[in-house]
Amino acid sequence: MTPSQIVESGGIELAVYTWGKPGKKKPTIVLVHGYPDAASVWKATAEILAERFHVVAYDVRGAGRSSTPDHTAAYDLEHLVADLAAVVDATSPDKPVHLVCHDWGSIQCWEAVTTELMEGRIASYTSISGPSIDHASYWIMNRLRSGSPEKIAQVGRQLAHSWYIGMFQLPALAPALWRGGLDKLWPTLLEKVEGIAEVEASATQTRDGANGVNLYRANFVKRLLNPQERRTELPVQLIVPRGDKFMVQEIWDDLPQWVPNLWRREVDAGHWLQVSHPALVAAQAAEFVDFVESGNETPALKRARVREERRGKAHSGKLVVITGAGSGFGRETALLFAEAGADVIAVDINLEAAERTAELSRLLGAQAWARKTDVGSTAEMQALADWVAQELGAPDIVVNNAGVGVAGSFFDTSDADWEKVLRVNLWGVIHGSRLFGKQMIAAGKAGHIVNVASMGGFTPSRFMSAYNTSKAAVMMLSDCIRAELADRKIEVSTICPGLSITNITQSTRFVGSTPEEEARRQQKATQLYQKRNLKPQAIARAILDAVENKRAEVPVGVEAHGSRLLSRFFPALSRRLARLDVAP
Repeated sequence: MTPSQIVESGGIELAVYTWGKPGKKKPTIVLVHGYPDAASVWKATAEILAERFHVVAYDVRGAGRSSTPDHTAAYDLEHLVADLAAVVDATSPDKPVHLVCHDWGSIQCWEAVTTELMEGRIASYTSISGPSIDHASYWIMNRLRSGSPEKIAQVGRQLAHSWYIGMFQLPALAPALWRGGLDKLWPTLLEKVEGIAEVEASATQTRDGANGVNLYRANFVKRLLNPQERRTELPVQLIVPRGDKFMVQEIWDDLPQWVPNLWRREVDAGHWLQVSHPALVAAQAAEFVDFVESGNETPALKRARVREERRGKAHSGKLVVITGAGSGFGRETALLFAEAGADVIAVDINLEAAERTAELSRLLGAQAWARKTDVGSTAEMQALADWVAQELGAPDIVVNNAGVGVAGSFFDTSDADWEKVLRVNLWGVIHGSRLFGKQMIAAGKAGHIVNVASMGGFTPSRFMSAYNTSKAAVMMLSDCIRAELADRKIEVSTICPGLSITNITQSTRFVGSTPEEEARRQQKATQLYQKRNLKPQAIARAILDAVENKRAEVPVGVEAHGSRLLSRFFPALSRRLARLDVAP
């Protein structure tokens, strides 16, 4: 890249690059790179952002085409903040800028947003994979003093992730490695470690790596040993890559004590997020800038706003879509995920029932929405998926739970009966898996799809041909898409409940029966299931466990386990038992 201008700061010449033109109604976004990078690492992200914003990036002192200080102390954070101030003054003298920073760029921008020098010059800050060294020092000390084995283990894991920082303190070693060939290996290392293919080699990689070591030498030890309390009232968006090999996610957990206006988003990506997912970084940065400029907070940002009561919960920040959420398994699953910190979209054909589930979820501290949808309708499921994508972003977990029951002789089961049971039980799962699976893939999310089948899926019965066929199809569908999505790191679980108490027994259609006989059979089936007493909460716990432990197929209840074993090891016996007339 060719610099658009050179900015002088304390005797150092900083190479500055710009995309788009400044304007009164066009916010300026300043991108600050980390180590061992130069401004070119932002190129793809900057080009996307430049469609709507005035975008600025610069080579930090000693990197890229900027000049190099002649001593290590010149890399002190104080000088780095002065560099940023000089670039801001030169590119946006009349209006505060929005910072988007990565790695060491993020570390120095934490310094900038907590010092008086930059007061009034920054409108918002998006931080990726780079904590304040002072915050990190307090984080370490607080955990070591807590005496908690779990928290001390967090410190141990972070130190293991930061092994290279100790190596950088050794004289000459790291610069020698960069000059001895590490620079040429760097694109290959990014591919091996981060999975980023076809990384464009930087023309200044040798000096970016060799000089940048001074960032660590000038700042780390003294800041870790003598941290300052650093707070900011600025709006801060934290983007946390779940696959970051250099940061444990817990290192951000104490941030609300320093930053009261905090939004936290977790993404399934590695450390160099702006290289592997430039469109994602650009979209989330732009959304945050728009919010700060206009005051209009999108539903996705509302979900990302850090709420004290949700901190530390297992599924905090996740979005779960559950069909058939108006009662039974679906409602209990919604409440369990809400209790575990997730936000919930309760979907049901009965809007009043879905709204009640959403209301109960909110009482547990979750954000929750209710949507009326016929899962068997392609158009309605597409509308649901479009609404989710536009308002909240791709879900993390989808539970395809909605179902209907049909029982009776195969020869009494009409085309309409077959159509209804397959439409809801199978096509509902197909729609949910396909539409939301696509969203997960597009967003790069390592999501989870849960399809609720039944023990009927592996239990032949002379009385349940339509229903059991639909559930067997769900099981096979789940096995197939599980294989296809494995490369995308999206999990698929099949839940096979036994005779669980659920409203489906009260609405099951008994074909070949008079209305009076059907009502009697529905009542007897309900009584039988109630006597078995396998409660919906047990199914919900099985769903949560399947997600947390990535289980493929989960029978629930002793009868479900027994039927599964019969089908696998004694199929002839299973077929003979299918002849028994067990109709209620």
